[in-house]
Amino acid sequence: MSTSSSSQPRAAITAMGHFLPEKRLTNADLEQIVDTDDEWIRTRTGIEERRILDDPDKATAYMASQAAEELFQKHDIDPATIDLIIVATITPDMEFPSTACLVQDSIGAQNAWGFDLAAACSGFLFALTNGASFIESGRAKRVLVIGADTMSAITDYEDRSTCILFGDAAGAVLLEPHDTYGLQDTVHYSDGAHADLLTLPAGGSLNPASHETVDQRLHYLKQDGRPVFRHAVTGMADVCVEIMERNDLTGDDVDFLVPHQANKRIIDATANRMGLSSDKVMLNIHRYGNTTAATVPLCLNDWQAELKPGHNLVLTTFGGGLTWGASYLTWAYDGAEYDS
Repeated sequence: MSTSSSSQPRAAITAMGHFLPEKRLTNADLEQIVDTDDEWIRTRTGIEERRILDDPDKATAYMASQAAEELFQKHDIDPATIDLIIVATITPDMEFPSTACLVQDSIGAQNAWGFDLAAACSGFLFALTNGASFIESGRAKRVLVIGADTMSAITDYEDRSTCILFGDAAGAVLLEPHDTYGLQDTVHYSDGAHADLLTLPAGGSLNPASHETVDQRLHYLKQDGRPVFRHAVTGMADVCVEIMERNDLTGDDVDFLVPHQANKRIIDATANRMGLSSDKVMLNIHRYGNTTAATVPLCLNDWQAELKPGHNLVLTTFGGGLTWGASYLTWAYDGAEYDS
């Protein structure tokens, strides 16, 4: 699907913010918890440490609100001017009210409405497309899109195949209309036939919480790693090539790839298919691990000093569902002015 026609405004990212918990969980720490070692983790995933929200009174809404507050402060934005809040997350504070409603109250965005979007690791990209549609249609002037996940809350630290992967974080972007720059095109896919490969089995209406579900550790995420890896390598690479071909882009035309940070081998395979050198690939997986819906906005935040108006970016994700996609956008402002 193309996000807008020539007569419509583009939805441009005009501001960013992020939040990272202070606690670091290193590979050395995990060696004390499960049967693993630093070299094994680094060579297979690229991860060296992750951040963990180590406060029982705080969860996803807190991190999302902190990311939004940083965005407001850095870019001198009044939260009362926000029209819509979309929070991409699979770890809401509770089933309802939505995380977006909790964030709306916390940040003082009294004129905004909001909702959550659940698409696992593809959540931020799906939310970005949704937010852009409100901008393009003229139904909103300022849309706050947040990717936030407290993955430590659903990670089984007895499962060495998954506990090495995930961390906690939040990233936020503001979408506003722009005549030239912004979201140019997007492609998304879902395949529920493989839903069982990456799932949280209990806690929903099918398997509500019970002594049995707790005893069986069904409230932690379950992943069949090898087939997920194969699907991710193919899915992310294919969709990036597809969006490049749709927009007549070559590797020389793409200034940066902004990939979901699940596994460095998946990222490398995607960049190779696109014909990109390593200096065009945004990476921070070694510092944060897989923060699910937060990975893409965290990358943008970490690399924002390198971003200039008109830069061509390809954003791509792959996650449970299965879900995957890619977006082509042109950057709208000089990131060096707001680099922290």
